[in-house]
Amino acid sequence: MKKWLTALFTLVFVLVLAACGGATEEKKDDSAAESKEEMKKLVVGASNVPHAEILEQAKPLLEEKGIELQIETFQDYVLPNQALASGDLDANYFQHIPYFETQIKENGYEFANAGGIHIEPIGIYSKKYKSLKDLPENAKVIISNSVADHGRVLSLLEKEGLITLKEGIDKTAATIDDIVENPRNLEFDTEYAAELLPQIFNNNEGDIVLINSNFAIDAGLNPLKDSIAIEDKESPYVNIIAVRKGDENKEEIKALVEVLHSKEIQDFILEKYDGAVVPVSE
Repeated sequence: MKKWLTALFTLVFVLVLAACGGATEEKKDDSAAESKEEMKKLVVGASNVPHAEILEQAKPLLEEKGIELQIETFQDYVLPNQALASGDLDANYFQHIPYFETQIKENGYEFANAGGIHIEPIGIYSKKYKSLKDLPENAKVIISNSVADHGRVLSLLEKEGLITLKEGIDKTAATIDDIVENPRNLEFDTEYAAELLPQIFNNNEGDIVLINSNFAIDAGLNPLKDSIAIEDKESPYVNIIAVRKGDENKEEIKALVEVLHSKEIQDFILEKYDGAVVPVSE
């Protein structure tokens, strides 16, 4: 009888423990599910390089702040702003300030600049010449068909002594028509989209090709080593986090900018791109 009672009590004890354990596991599962539900989701559109790579580094830092970062990559400069305007994105990270401002003027976007993150110096590349001093008369200069980039390109060519622009103009908005001196009679080709320029360079077309660093890096070029001239770090073309107007004050957006300005991310940019991408903190 005693043995039977002992066995019965043992069985009851085991069942109670199992029930408690199951309840604990169920509670843990419920807590994990609840915690996941509490995570805020942030969808950001970006160019593959370097923007998406930088955002990947920011993911775990944002997760610590309760934010799940989803990155949507784009290959061009038009769709990311359309997706932001339509609400498919919470923010985008691919464009510099002059382009951003031009897009707002041309399309009426209700956008705001949530913060500058980095600069990608534009470079001059050539398979034919090792120095700009070697450029011949009537040299063919290939630049992108993005008018928003023309002022930047022409400013660099002026700084290198190849052309002179009209006095008193806003050089970020300069066009080829603003060239007043062109001693070598450079010929400008603006036929190609910016993302195609690395291939144009590799095809040995033109005498010089001016390529944005994000497309150069994505194509395996090293802007510091492969270019024959490059913008310096004082460039005003800062790449920003763009959002719909009013969203710049959202906690998630502020957290994103704060993380991208953190020492961890700025150190990553400096180490990863070795000066071809320069971080900023405002």
